[in-house]
Amino acid sequence: MEFYKIGTTIKKLRKEKKLTQELLANKIGITRQTLSKLEKGNIDKISLQVFIKLLDALDYELEIEQKKPFYYFDVGSL
Repeated sequence: MEFYKIGTTIKKLRKEKKLTQELLANKIGITRQTLSKLEKGNIDKISLQVFIKLLDALDYELEIEQKKPFYYFDVGSL
């Protein structure tokens, strides 16, 4: 999953909870600017601890599942 998709989802969930960036950022111990970058997909890494705090503050949890194969087909074989 691309960072911007994660960020878009985080922003949507934050707005559903009627939380400002400032309030959510303070709640999880990061700056508002860092949260803004995360929501825009402009940050390439945050700690797992911060990510878990973020999910917890939004009443979500992380679920890990096995990646499903993506099959390409060869146009030349048609």
